[in-house]
Amino acid sequence: AGQTVCRRGTQKPCYKIVYFHDASRRTSYEEAQLACQADGGHLVSIESAAEQRLIETFVRSLLASDGDFWIGLRRKKEEEEEENNSTECQNFYSWSDGSSAKFRNWYVDEPSCGSEICVVMYHQPSAPPGVGGPYMFQWNDDRCNMKNNFICKYSLGNESFCAFETQPPEEPVQSLAYILIPSIPVLLLLVVVTGISCFWLFVKRREEQMDTSPKEDAWLSNSPSLD
Repeated sequence: AGQTVCRRGTQKPCYKIVYFHDASRRTSYEEAQLACQADGGHLVSIESAAEQRLIETFVRSLLASDGDFWIGLRRKKEEEEEENNSTECQNFYSWSDGSSAKFRNWYVDEPSCGSEICVVMYHQPSAPPGVGGPYMFQWNDDRCNMKNNFICKYSLGNESFCAFETQPPEEPVQSLAYILIPSIPVLLLLVVVTGISCFWLFVKRREEQMDTSPKEDAWLSNSPSLD
């Protein structure tokens, strides 16, 4: 199961970075949104430059290969079929969780609009840089049926983010790889402490058994005869 990652470990909002090693298991925008909602959240809304940098830090921690991430920005349905130039259509994008934040981090010459109405955050570390620099963490509009990784966000008022497992339709949980809170050392410590405790308990019981047996034999041998 995956775990959420929060600001400074405990502060909300919290996030879940969902990365698929197997590209064939990545999801469409709608599948990603359903997975986040089933887990008590939404596709991430990135509301400031500071939050953008925080998300970048989480994603870098994955050390993942190429694969873009769905975020919760998309063009309004009533504008999907209209022809707009990129300057105009930027105004028609909104966050799926209802956030009114206006922060944007578009790559150069994006959004291109047309049939591309959902938004990804670039993550192409092996790609040669384009005119806007490396394809890393800037935003790009994409067709909603494309298959990508995704990022969930659990808002300040949402207490259900502790349901850690997400499973997109017909995808096994084992196919997901998450950015994890560094809890492995703590778990190892607990295992070691538990093992030592069990070992000493076993030794103590053996010593008690060994001490008890001779005493019982001695008492029986010294008992007065009733004959």
